[in-house]
Amino acid sequence: MFKTEIPSYKLFINGEEMITQETTKVLNKYTQEAAAEIAVANKEHVDQAVASAKAALDVEFSSYERYEVLMKTADLLKQKRDMFAEALAKEVGKPLKESYGEVDRSVQTLLLSAEEAKRIHGEGVPVEAAPGSENRMAFTLKVPVGVIAAITPFNVPLNLVCHKVGPALAAGNSVVLKPAEQTSIVAILLTQLFREAGLPKGRLNLVTGSGRKIGDWLLENKDVNMFTFTGSQGVGEYIRSKAGLRKVALELGNNSATVIHHDADLELAASLVAARGFNNAGQVCISVQRVYVHKDIEEKFLALVKEKTEALQLGDPFDDNTDVGPMIHEKEAIRVEEWVKEAVEQGAELVTGGKREGALMEPTILNNVKPSMKVSCQEVFGPVISISSYNNIDEMIERVNDSNYGLQAGIFTNDLKLAMKAAKKIEVGGLIVNDTSAYRVDQMPYGGVKASGNGKEGPKYAVEEMTEERIIVLNL
Repeated sequence: MFKTEIPSYKLFINGEEMITQETTKVLNKYTQEAAAEIAVANKEHVDQAVASAKAALDVEFSSYERYEVLMKTADLLKQKRDMFAEALAKEVGKPLKESYGEVDRSVQTLLLSAEEAKRIHGEGVPVEAAPGSENRMAFTLKVPVGVIAAITPFNVPLNLVCHKVGPALAAGNSVVLKPAEQTSIVAILLTQLFREAGLPKGRLNLVTGSGRKIGDWLLENKDVNMFTFTGSQGVGEYIRSKAGLRKVALELGNNSATVIHHDADLELAASLVAARGFNNAGQVCISVQRVYVHKDIEEKFLALVKEKTEALQLGDPFDDNTDVGPMIHEKEAIRVEEWVKEAVEQGAELVTGGKREGALMEPTILNNVKPSMKVSCQEVFGPVISISSYNNIDEMIERVNDSNYGLQAGIFTNDLKLAMKAAKKIEVGGLIVNDTSAYRVDQMPYGGVKASGNGKEGPKYAVEEMTEERIIVLNL
């Protein structure tokens, strides 16, 4: 019997593919078979990518040309929707129906970025109003930051690449892209679409391989002007410590809270909590993790969310009926299983789930969870929801804020006064009313406070991060 050859992917530097001596495998996360072979970059490759990105800045690339390339890339991605969704299902383990959703959102992210390319502008500054400056006029320009290193995570490897590369190009920058080693395929395929769309050489360079090594080489290279990173808190802090005075934008996760008040629509709340707590096997920064339920409706909500969770199907991402696929690696599923067992030993009630087979971890609900338990105070990044009850609003707000993180939170209530109090008092980058913490569309500002990082995603807001404001004063 002949073995099926797996695709092999190279680096992409200065508009050309580049072979490397060393390669590594990207696995199908469900079968654990090799899905592709990717190049492993060394320091010379990284320096070449940065040099190419820097040189490209000297070649005119107008706002309208950027718009056209981004629009064309979005159109190509839409045409190749099936190919990208299948690649996501393989390399992430994300159910196929969820993978199609990521592709569709990525198209929108590129379209939004294209539109922003035509909206970059400065403003007039009334310096003539200052005594002695009556004959002067002033205005500001928005200029590109320069070379941007974009480092992306494994969990949303297409749309988060689009959220970094799209606005960076729209703003006139050049990019060195480093996707996650475990899920590099869709980033490579997207880079090929940008080339097909006519992106000038050097404006987008891709290096794959070891995150730690490539990250260090990028940090050592002083021609990199900005780092945009999504990933763990520890790596984010490391990047900030090494970047010096260069710009850094960080999105570092969350142990997201969602509140269910006594006046909530419980059917809606239970449906959304179950749906948004377990998508991508809970491996999303804003997945529902901590759920605070008013004591008056605790039992009813618990029964509803248990029923909806147990209706979810765990299994093969390519099965149309699958709702929850495997985690990124068996060792991560083992870690989550251990955290669940530890919580139960410490007094939490296992409502449903808790079992693991390989990298497949059952959607799990825990009740009576204490703030000190790992499943509550740390980021689980797995299919686990931890529920506890509260008595009054002030107690609820205090418990939501009792976290190192502050990315997004959700609250279900029909009390406008309560919703606005929560909006002012809960320490997060975004509060979602009558939905969970996991709601996101791609045009909204997205970013956190505290250990969840700094800076904003969403093309309009990312363009602000990826440009510098320059004042021009005319003495007339």
